[in-house]
Amino acid sequence: VGLRTEGVFVSLQEPSLYTVKAILILDNDGDRLFAKYYDDTYPSVKEQKAFEKNIFNKTHRTDSEIALLEGLTVVYKSSIDLYFYVIGSSYENELMLMAVLNCLFDSLSQMLRKNVEKRALLENMEGLFLAVDEIVDGGVILESDPQQVVHRVALRGEDVPLTEQTVSQVLQSAKEQIKWSLLR
Repeated sequence: VGLRTEGVFVSLQEPSLYTVKAILILDNDGDRLFAKYYDDTYPSVKEQKAFEKNIFNKTHRTDSEIALLEGLTVVYKSSIDLYFYVIGSSYENELMLMAVLNCLFDSLSQMLRKNVEKRALLENMEGLFLAVDEIVDGGVILESDPQQVVHRVALRGEDVPLTEQTVSQVLQSAKEQIKWSLLR
């Protein structure tokens, strides 16, 4: 689809909900701590790692928040020993990508009690996975409010499957259920 105006051909992009191509968190050596790719721009792990090294080398010494790299829009932020990246296509709205980045960072900041650094993140990877799943699903932005994300992660964290509970937790839960059934 295109548009011709005064001899110049302008390509129009179809609007899409699939905004985010990837979310990455790298450490201060450029090594992957978390990576979630939502399309097959980089289908193999080898290509993903090469892209991550490239992105880290181009961004880790700069103070800016946005870069165009390999035909992609990259918004990023650093904190102590972590680098957070949200990647979209070159025609993607940078403000939308930045909203995802800020939501992820602010959610983690609340979940980690303002201690957004590598060790704390590694100790709470389950929370990170849940937060990312609440913010973006399949490349579609679902939530940009960190309060909502933290609330939903806390709710999902309480629903521990029976197989992952300790014996005392199972007994306590059974006692509660019996008590409530007798009080009815």
